[in-house]
Amino acid sequence: MTQLQSAPASAGATISHDTFAALGLTHELVRAVAQEGYVRPTPIQERAIAPVLDGRDLLGCAQTGTGKTAAFVLPVLQRLARSPHTGKVRALVVAPTRELAAQIDERVTAYGRHVGLRHAVIYGGVGQRAQEEAVRRRPDILVATPGRLLDLMEQGIVRLDGVQILVLDEADRMLDMGFIHDVRRIVAAVPKERQTLLFSATIPAEIARLVSSVLCDPVRVDIAPEVTTAERVDQCVYFVAKTEKRHLLERLIREEGAGRSIVFTRTKHGANRLAEQLSRGGIRAEAIHGNKSQGARERALEGFRAGSLPVLVATDLAARGIDVDGVSHVFNFDLPNVPESYVHRIGRTGRAGASGRAIAFCDAEERPLLRDIERFVKKPIPVAGTVAARPTEPAEGARAADGGGRGNGSAERHGDGRANGQPDRAQAARPTGPSTTPGAAAPRPGTPPATPVMPGDSIRRHRSRRYRGARI
Repeated sequence: MTQLQSAPASAGATISHDTFAALGLTHELVRAVAQEGYVRPTPIQERAIAPVLDGRDLLGCAQTGTGKTAAFVLPVLQRLARSPHTGKVRALVVAPTRELAAQIDERVTAYGRHVGLRHAVIYGGVGQRAQEEAVRRRPDILVATPGRLLDLMEQGIVRLDGVQILVLDEADRMLDMGFIHDVRRIVAAVPKERQTLLFSATIPAEIARLVSSVLCDPVRVDIAPEVTTAERVDQCVYFVAKTEKRHLLERLIREEGAGRSIVFTRTKHGANRLAEQLSRGGIRAEAIHGNKSQGARERALEGFRAGSLPVLVATDLAARGIDVDGVSHVFNFDLPNVPESYVHRIGRTGRAGASGRAIAFCDAEERPLLRDIERFVKKPIPVAGTVAARPTEPAEGARAADGGGRGNGSAERHGDGRANGQPDRAQAARPTGPSTTPGAAAPRPGTPPATPVMPGDSIRRHRSRRYRGARI
């Protein structure tokens, strides 16, 4: 592959394209963008739109929330509008999740309202008959997730021999979810003579190999360093006993006046349970993950966007599908096993120039995961405080819980962090000052002396694992 060329802009440089019209977009597209309330292009739009309009392949390295969807949708619409209809799919956009595919299609609708192009979206988790009908109407632009696209290709319903522009969005997420081989099959099915745009927040080795094989003499646009967390996001971590996480979460949501908040858990079951517990505690919340029906996911996202649902509890599978502005807080209830996921999670807040808060909870067993994250982002995460486990008073006839609160009346058995006889939620623990617990670990490097940390250095390290999701 020819060496990557960078778009002509350096960090901190002033770019003269301060309006969408100056980027070379047609009046119809500029009008549609204005109707959506946007006045000035974001950095990735300033640097990507012109090369794409010129027909160049492009590698866009940018986090979500930077405006990258418009950076490819707008020039793709313009290029197709200026070329003759063929009755075939002329632009294919491949996205990792149902939510992201639906949101890209929504942007195509909004920005393309004055250009008269047909488009359709296909994804798994719902019946395919309506999608078959949409494809048979010969859309110019098709937005798809890998699994459903391959299914319809194998059934002879979708043909890709007319594709002129291929967009691979969030390629690293498709790698995480185990779709990289599906993506290669899709690439092999489109014509070799085409324009290809690939967007990825990070460029691990497998994505670098994909870039080399699918892009031809591309322009590279880097908007943020690959592993740099958002500058407008105020990050902190609480060292907290596992049994106290929910109490701390409820207290912080109330005390910080959190508006639109996303809480990330490691498992689908954990997301369901936490959403139910928050709702019982008076904080309306719903879970969103891969096992939820598409209708349930869409209703939850719509309520979240509208403000009627203040808290979404999500797994990493849904992380990049939540493209909602105005998220004030992201809570990492469970730390992710893969450090990159931390960056993607907190990227849900601090978007479009706004500020945000990202608060992580770290129990003793998660200390190795925290160290992995800090190495990945190349800086320590400030410690906000420590919340120790509250003493328990075993119920009559029940032995005291040991270690992780097991035994009759244990926190695990209750699922709400309280054993029988334990103080009620009104006495929830608060962040402590310096620990007086015998044997408590010394502060980790970079931690202010007055801020204690919990023991856990001896806990064995968790091995990172990639997500192997079902076909989407």
